[in-house]
Amino acid sequence: MLSAARTEELSQLRRMRAVSLLEGTTLLLLVGVAVPLKHLAGYPIATRLIGPVHGIAFVLYVWMLIQTVSMGGWSRGETARMVLAAFIPFGAFLNERALARRQSALADSN
Repeated sequence: MLSAARTEELSQLRRMRAVSLLEGTTLLLLVGVAVPLKHLAGYPIATRLIGPVHGIAFVLYVWMLIQTVSMGGWSRGETARMVLAAFIPFGAFLNERALARRQSALADSN
């Protein structure tokens, strides 16, 4: 049986993974779709729509990152990786895989 702290940590990792995917997807939509539509096709509405959505996703990611790291057990390197992942296209997807491995290891350590 899982302890309450372990259950909460697993739940937090699950939420962090979801937010990481959300942030990464909105970044790719912004950079890969909205910005080209604005500059190449003359549709500035694309960035006006996707930009704020990504901004909210980014703030949510930072908030979740603070919550996750504050639970303890994270090295400086892991924390730095998660921070950098938010600024690099596809970084959030690599971060999600690392979070999934940590979640799996935590779940299997019963």
